[in-house]
Amino acid sequence: MAVNVTVRPRRSENSERLIRRFIKKCKKEKILETYRARTDHYIKPSVKKKLKSKKARREKQKSDKKRQSKMFR
Repeated sequence: MAVNVTVRPRRSENSERLIRRFIKKCKKEKILETYRARTDHYIKPSVKKKLKSKKARREKQKSDKKRQSKMFR
């Protein structure tokens, strides 16, 4: 699945800021991660499980933070 990321310069925006926005978009679309996943070699099942649990823990913390911030509004 090809993803084209385009970034157009805003008024009076310098090139460094433009590059930062491009990098953020690439991270959001997970372009580099998918590329590495396709081209990397074998990953041991124990490592896969560890990465999966780490990701789940991060997502849970993120959702908990959102829930907490909504409660105290």
